[in-house]
Amino acid sequence: MVHKGLFIIFILSLALNLFAQSGRNKPSETPTPSPTPKRLGGYSPTEKVIPIAANPTPTPKIDDDNEVIKVESNLVPIPASVLDARGQMVGGLKLEDFLLQIDGKNVEIGDFSRSETPVRLALLFDNSSSVTIAREFEKKAAVKFFRRVIRPEKDLVALFSVATVARLEQPLTKDVSLLVQAIENFAPPAGATALFDGIVDASNYLRETQGRRVIIIVSDGDDTISEIENTLDKVLKILQEANCQVYVVKTTDFENYKRTGQRTGSANLRQLAAERRMQEIAAQTGGAVYSPIDEDELDLAFNQISAELAQQYVLSYYPENETDQRGAFRTISLAVKTRPNLTVRTRKGYYVPKKN
Repeated sequence: MVHKGLFIIFILSLALNLFAQSGRNKPSETPTPSPTPKRLGGYSPTEKVIPIAANPTPTPKIDDDNEVIKVESNLVPIPASVLDARGQMVGGLKLEDFLLQIDGKNVEIGDFSRSETPVRLALLFDNSSSVTIAREFEKKAAVKFFRRVIRPEKDLVALFSVATVARLEQPLTKDVSLLVQAIENFAPPAGATALFDGIVDASNYLRETQGRRVIIIVSDGDDTISEIENTLDKVLKILQEANCQVYVVKTTDFENYKRTGQRTGSANLRQLAAERRMQEIAAQTGGAVYSPIDEDELDLAFNQISAELAQQYVLSYYPENETDQRGAFRTISLAVKTRPNLTVRTRKGYYVPKKN
């Protein structure tokens, strides 16, 4: 019996050992993880990427955008009006006819086109108390100008009023009816004249647009209440930095003729100073000043501006190696070398951007 009992114990012990051994050889349900591999591009190659249900942020086209910004910041547009001895616009010129100089040195013209370039135009309409007598006809002349100058497939026009404050009355649009409605809804002329403020506002407004940037001022040129920092020098700098060309329809003689019936009147010192400021602004930006005295001449002034915008040459200059001249003013000189008897009216210079 003793031997039989020992034999049974031996069999049970052997069975237990075999069971234990089989458990040790069975693969684990939760194996020890391997070392985490190096992360590439923000996630591990072994991680499962889970789609995000919300709308993802679009991947910006960084290279394309940077290229656009770079070209736009370096490009210096040079709109040019070429006139003969009678003051008529001259067409038919080619790139090789022009000579461009920067700071007195001949440079290469980067691009050349005619008036098909889109226009982005801001009309500043003086609505202060200093210009009241001929206001209604001036408004009608401006409306006719809108209808003549806007090419619906290309051009956009904005309308500002200038009185004690400058106000954007109609944002850029190709819809002439909106411009007509805005100008007809002007409040009666009143208040002081913040003309320089209006020029600064219009320049900054046009700064981000693509195309020829043009400001037309319908005013006596007087400024009585603009912010003290908006001096003539600052206004000129802002206009050049924004690549804006300025035309002025000066209303002083027109108002005087309506009031007295005389073609010329005795100008006071303030009027003379205002006229000099407008002449300087137009000359520095490549524009012109018109001083109509009656309805026919006012219509003619707007016609001439419209015709000039339709027949301009637009040249481009791409500066190089200007990093050490940031903020400096560089002079522009443009001539028709093949026909030296022609007059070229264009901007007098540009400011080197302070940063790209």
